[in-house]
Order: sequence, then structure tokens, then C-alpha cells
Amino acid sequence: MEEREVVVTTREVEARLVPSGTEIMIPSNTFISITQSLGGTYTVAVNGNMARIEGQDADALGKKPQVSDFDAPQDGSVNEEQVWEALRNCYDPEIPVNVVELGLIYDCSIKNDTEVGNHIQIIMTLTAAGCGMGPVIAADVKAKLEHVPNVSKVSVEITFDPPWSNEMLTDEAKLELGML
Repeated sequence: MEEREVVVTTREVEARLVPSGTEIMIPSNTFISITQSLGGTYTVAVNGNMARIEGQDADALGKKPQVSDFDAPQDGSVNEEQVWEALRNCYDPEIPVNVVELGLIYDCSIKNDTEVGNHIQIIMTLTAAGCGMGPVIAADVKAKLEHVPNVSKVSVEITFDPPWSNEMLTDEAKLELGML
């Protein structure tokens, strides 16, 4: 989404303040400005604050929820390309770049365990250690990966070793952010 869109909420909707992550309720019939709509989530300006609204609440903004439709491998395995596609649909609410291009994903492993089934393990970081949205971003990663066919379990661990830096950005991310 390139420019802001002003909408009126059609119902009360839960949101999280950015960057603190504090939960708020936006009342029905509230004018808000959508500043970013990427990966099925919405970053909005409301009453002088920035907040994130999850995709399952898109109807409150007069939008349709985004649905990922992946073809399931017939052999019961997890398609690694689908895993990375799902990760590329996870965005920091303040930055119009996905977590992969930001360099936040340190490790992604897919293991088949006889007890658990297909288990995806993610080790990731955040752009800032004190980011209150960290748990929200990690939950978004987990939720998007749970929609990949044949995935039985997803674990997401946040680490700050090594700490994130601008050097971890891909060239595409640097271009999007005006750093090239």
C-alpha cells in the first residue's frame, strides 16, 4: 500500500500500540488512517498513536482477511519454499519490509519428529532489544507458519546474539528504505 487510506471502523476492534505492544480497543465508528497494509496485517494511525490490527480483524476496517492458499505436498512433507513465502508475509509494523529481508531470521529448520510430526523451529531477532512489538511479531511468524501445509508444530525463539544491525538488511530492503 503506497498511500494512506482513511476508513471508519465498522465494529470495536482490538489493536496493539506500536512500539510498546500495549493492547487497546478501538471503538466502532472511529476514523483511522491505514498507514501500512502488508502481510495481511494493518498499521493504523488512531488518536495520535500508531497501532497494529491483525488480519483476522480486517472486517472491522471494511477489508477482507488475506488467506494463504498453499498446495499440500502429497508425501506429507513440508515444502521449504512455502515456509519462506510465509515468513516473507511477516512485517514489522513500523517498517515496510518483511522479516526475511530485514535479516531478522537467523535460523529456520524443519524437522520430522515421530512424536510431534513436522516441526518448524525459528530463531529470530528484532531490530531493537527493547521492542515491545517483539512478542507480536514472533506470534505473527508462528501463526503464518502454522498455515503451511503439513506443519504440526512451530517454535519461535527470539535472541539478541548477535545483535541486529543495518548490515543484515538485504539489498532489496536497503533499496525500499532508501539506503542504497
